[in-house]
Amino acid sequence: MFSSFRQTMAWLHTWFGLILGFVLMVAFFFGTLSVFDREIDRWAIPETRFEPQTMPSFDHILLPVLRQVEPDQKEYERQMPWLHDFGQGPMTPRLELPVDEYWAYTTHRDPVLVMGVGFGVPHPRDPAAHNHIHGDVTIDPRSGVLVPDDALKIGSRWFYPMHYSLNWTWKYLGYWIVGLAGFFMLVALVTGVIIHRKLFREFFTFRPGHQILRSTLDLHNLTGVVALPFHFFFAFTGLLIFAGWLYFPVGNTLLKPLHDLEHQREALEIGLPYERSGHPAPLASVDAMMAEAQRRWDARGMPGDVGFLVVRHVGDVNGYVSLYRAGSDRVALVGEGIHFKASTGEVLREDPPRTVVSEIHDFLVGLHLQHFEHWFLRWLYVLGGLLGCTCIATGFVFFVEKRKRKHAEAGGQGSRLVDALAVTTVTGMVIAAIGMLVVNRILPSDLIGKGDWEKGRLGTYPAACPVAQCPGNGGTDQSCLEGTVSGDRGTGGGCSAAELGYHRRPSAQDRAH
Repeated sequence: MFSSFRQTMAWLHTWFGLILGFVLMVAFFFGTLSVFDREIDRWAIPETRFEPQTMPSFDHILLPVLRQVEPDQKEYERQMPWLHDFGQGPMTPRLELPVDEYWAYTTHRDPVLVMGVGFGVPHPRDPAAHNHIHGDVTIDPRSGVLVPDDALKIGSRWFYPMHYSLNWTWKYLGYWIVGLAGFFMLVALVTGVIIHRKLFREFFTFRPGHQILRSTLDLHNLTGVVALPFHFFFAFTGLLIFAGWLYFPVGNTLLKPLHDLEHQREALEIGLPYERSGHPAPLASVDAMMAEAQRRWDARGMPGDVGFLVVRHVGDVNGYVSLYRAGSDRVALVGEGIHFKASTGEVLREDPPRTVVSEIHDFLVGLHLQHFEHWFLRWLYVLGGLLGCTCIATGFVFFVEKRKRKHAEAGGQGSRLVDALAVTTVTGMVIAAIGMLVVNRILPSDLIGKGDWEKGRLGTYPAACPVAQCPGNGGTDQSCLEGTVSGDRGTGGGCSAAELGYHRRPSAQDRAH
């Protein structure tokens, strides 16, 4: 089929990069914005524009709020029929579900505090599964006042999940598409290195004065080579993050019985109860446990604040409290867990040092999620992400410019289709993101359902991108642009959303935990 190995690699590089390159563009662009997701949240919700806070008092601020949290209505309707065993009777009403778990999480960049309640399912279909209906809230940690649920956190709850799930959560469809695109990217990177043998020379080569085809290829090679380690690392770790529980969920499928037995054995070995005993018990002061945890971390030469807090088996003798040190001074997200008996405050266990494999995994995942406190490195992430966007976009341009005349002479539509998709993805994505931020400023802050309005606007802006049914076979020209913006279809050849086959993304919100 091909006369040489390099030609085979060139074919793989071209088509693997092209087929899902549009998805990679979305992942790179919104991943770049996600570097400052918390800061975007603060900009979008003016009430949260204050300095980040440490974990507040659990006894006096968090617990009173947690006791008022209710199970999420939509999650109850969606998950309860799957979790409940109808052989034991009808489903427990939503507001009668028992509380089983409390949690709270904050970082050095979070002015607000996210926390929630896990409500147990009394008659589960699979007793060993994670049988919880959740209820989450966001509060001002200084006072415990709730941040309205309909105020969309554009950065952390829309841009951030967009880059790894496309905000398509049905059957995890978006996760699978982005995961496949990540695999294709690894193939494109490896084959790109093979076909470009003189990488060092291409590191310094850019000829903007030459023909557009030559200049585009130079820029494509330059941005690919300069950020090659960045591109490879993020494609690999992106797959690694979801491999264990989504792409290769062996522990939840073929090996599930062994997985559950191992959890029970580990619980007995480390002294942390695996399930409820059925005997009620009060909750001791969690503030005292937090103070003791900080004292122990300080004694080990790693002073810090509590970043993640979990109370399991709430109101039961087997209840226990797990406190994890905030990871702002390290790459791994959280660590140094200390566990207390919930009813007495007695220390049950301090997590031992992690194994080498676990350390490597936590380091790679933490380096991808970049919750650590290092602003210079954070800006390097932004630069790497923009270089990735440029590399992908110039790949599209090179594909179109190289083939458009040949396709036009043969009556083919390949280059025109790629041009249309590229303009829709690149231009439409940027316009949609900016438009969403503009709408956030225009809409009143007290508007009911403001977050849904903002998400809805994301789907309207790309329709303004002139990408199809335009005169000529080489792509979009100026007359097409003018016709689309003005709506004058007779003279400018503008294109409607219906002609583009455009459909707005569903507004299903991904749960991060």
